[in-house]
Amino acid sequence: MAAKIKKGDKVIVLTGRDKGRTGEVIEVRPAEDRALVRGVNMVKRHQRQTAQQEGGIISKESAIHLSNLAMADPKDDKPTRVGFKFVGEGHDRKKVRIAKRSGAEIDG
Repeated sequence: MAAKIKKGDKVIVLTGRDKGRTGEVIEVRPAEDRALVRGVNMVKRHQRQTAQQEGGIISKESAIHLSNLAMADPKDDKPTRVGFKFVGEGHDRKKVRIAKRSGAEIDG
Protein backbone atom coordinates (compact mmCIF):
# COMPACT_ATOMS: atom_id res chain seq x y z
CA MET A 1 0.00 0.00 0.00
CA ALA A 2 1.19 3.51 -0.75
CA ALA A 3 2.63 5.52 2.13
CA LYS A 4 0.20 8.07 3.54
CA ILE A 5 2.82 9.69 5.78
CA LYS A 6 6.31 10.32 4.45
CA LYS A 7 9.55 11.89 5.65
CA GLY A 8 9.31 15.68 5.74
CA ASP A 9 5.51 15.79 6.24
CA LYS A 10 3.97 18.05 8.88
CA VAL A 11 1.87 15.92 11.24
CA ILE A 12 -0.33 16.39 14.32
CA VAL A 13 -0.34 13.98 17.29
CA LEU A 14 -3.88 12.70 17.98
CA THR A 15 -3.43 10.83 21.28
CA GLY A 16 -1.00 10.38 24.14
CA ARG A 17 0.88 12.81 26.32
CA ASP A 18 1.87 14.95 23.30
CA LYS A 19 -1.71 15.26 21.99
CA GLY A 20 -2.20 18.33 19.80
CA ARG A 21 1.50 18.94 19.16
CA THR A 22 2.78 19.27 15.63
CA GLY A 23 6.11 18.38 14.12
CA GLU A 24 7.99 17.25 11.04
CA VAL A 25 8.49 13.55 10.32
CA ILE A 26 12.21 12.73 10.54
CA GLU A 27 12.01 9.02 9.73
CA VAL A 28 9.31 6.47 8.87
CA ARG A 29 9.64 2.80 9.85
CA PRO A 30 7.07 0.95 7.68
CA ALA A 31 7.91 -2.51 9.07
CA GLU A 32 6.96 -1.31 12.58
CA ASP A 33 4.17 1.11 11.48
CA ARG A 34 5.97 3.85 13.41
CA ALA A 35 7.54 7.23 12.73
CA LEU A 36 9.95 9.65 14.42
CA VAL A 37 8.58 13.19 14.73
CA ARG A 38 10.88 16.12 15.56
CA GLY A 39 10.27 17.38 19.11
CA VAL A 40 7.49 14.89 19.90
CA ASN A 41 7.55 11.87 22.27
CA MET A 42 10.86 12.90 23.83
CA VAL A 43 12.55 10.40 26.15
CA LYS A 44 15.69 10.59 28.30
CA ARG A 45 18.47 8.14 27.53
CA HIS A 46 21.70 7.45 29.40
CA GLN A 47 24.57 7.78 26.93
CA ARG A 48 27.97 6.22 27.53
CA GLN A 49 30.91 8.44 26.72
CA THR A 50 32.75 7.61 23.50
CA ALA A 51 35.55 9.24 21.52
CA GLN A 52 32.98 10.96 19.29
CA GLN A 53 30.42 12.14 21.87
CA GLU A 54 30.28 12.87 25.57
CA GLY A 55 28.30 10.87 28.09
CA GLY A 56 25.39 11.84 30.29
CA ILE A 57 21.61 11.95 30.02
CA ILE A 58 20.38 13.04 26.61
CA SER A 59 16.88 13.71 25.28
CA LYS A 60 15.88 12.15 21.97
CA GLU A 61 12.74 11.40 20.00
CA SER A 62 11.09 8.02 20.38
CA ALA A 63 9.01 6.38 17.65
CA ILE A 64 5.25 6.98 17.67
CA HIS A 65 2.65 4.71 16.03
CA LEU A 66 1.26 5.94 12.70
CA SER A 67 -2.33 5.50 13.95
CA ASN A 68 -1.66 8.26 16.50
CA LEU A 69 -0.59 10.73 13.79
CA ALA A 70 -2.61 12.73 11.27
CA MET A 71 -1.39 14.86 8.37
CA ALA A 72 -1.74 18.61 8.80
CA ASP A 73 -4.01 20.04 6.08
CA PRO A 74 -1.92 22.32 3.82
CA LYS A 75 -4.68 24.99 3.85
CA ASP A 76 -5.51 25.37 7.55
CA ASP A 77 -3.08 23.09 9.48
CA LYS A 78 -5.89 21.01 11.02
CA PRO A 79 -5.76 17.18 11.12
CA THR A 80 -6.88 15.47 7.92
CA ARG A 81 -7.03 12.02 6.41
CA VAL A 82 -5.02 11.27 3.29
CA GLY A 83 -6.46 10.07 -0.01
CA PHE A 84 -5.00 9.45 -3.45
CA LYS A 85 -5.93 10.54 -6.95
CA PHE A 86 -4.37 10.35 -10.37
CA VAL A 87 -3.35 13.54 -12.16
CA GLY A 88 -2.61 13.76 -15.88
CA GLU A 89 -3.33 11.55 -18.85
CA GLY A 90 -1.68 8.54 -20.48
CA HIS A 91 2.02 8.11 -19.75
CA ASP A 92 2.15 11.39 -17.82
CA ARG A 93 -0.33 10.09 -15.24
CA LYS A 94 0.90 10.53 -11.68
CA LYS A 95 -0.51 9.40 -8.32
CA VAL A 96 -0.64 12.23 -5.78
CA ARG A 97 -1.74 12.48 -2.16
CA ILE A 98 -4.67 14.73 -1.35
CA ALA A 99 -6.10 16.04 1.93
CA LYS A 100 -9.60 14.61 2.43
CA ARG A 101 -10.62 17.68 4.44
CA SER A 102 -9.93 20.38 1.83
CA GLY A 103 -9.14 18.41 -1.32
CA ALA A 104 -5.76 20.17 -1.62
CA GLU A 105 -2.81 18.27 -3.08
CA ILE A 106 -0.18 17.43 -0.48
CA ASP A 107 2.61 16.76 -2.97
CA GLY A 108 2.21 18.13 -6.44
